Amino acid sequence: MQAYKLQAIVDESGNLILDEPLNMTPGKVEVIILQPTPTTTKTSEQPKKREYKVQALKDLLENAPPTPPDFDAEQAKWEYLKEKHNL
Repeated sequence: MQAYKLQAIVDESGNLILDEPLNMTPGKVEVIILQPTPTTTKTSEQPKKREYKVQALKDLLENAPPTPPDFDAEQAKWEYLKEKHNL
């Protein structure tokens, strides 16, 4: 199975409109839609302290560097899937 990543718009009537044409042979395809969700960040909120039964896990999680603000989880997922499936 070949994978393509494209941008598209869903109009008011629910039709999917692709931003660019596809150079593919006609046929049935499987479509996966990823819709961005608004995110809210609260900078004043302190991270919750959790109790861990395993000391190594506690040390690992408490000393891990924070996620950078420009980290794109969707892009990281896409990169992982490309590597996993040799795309």
